[in-house]
Amino acid sequence: MYKADYCLPCYFMDAAVREVLPNYSDKVDYRRVDFMVGNGRDRFLELSQSLFGEEGVYKFCRVAPVPSLFIDGELVFDAIPPQFELVAAIEEAIAENGLI
Repeated sequence: MYKADYCLPCYFMDAAVREVLPNYSDKVDYRRVDFMVGNGRDRFLELSQSLFGEEGVYKFCRVAPVPSLFIDGELVFDAIPPQFELVAAIEEAIAENGLI
């Protein structure tokens, strides 16, 4: 989840991911969800509903944290992770998907 470049936590979360991506370019498809523009709003609501259900989102206004990092549609980090934790999460997802 990414709001905008003026959101420093969003910016640094994105930078942390982009820093390790070159090591996994053939196995990882990174898509930043800019929820303030275009189709990002729909994806933001979809991921929020996966966390809190439709009632949680529309009745109780619960939404996915910003910034956050989802891997395979599951919330993994809701704050900027240390590089070693990010690498471990990516490698675990790759292994679970049989890409190793």
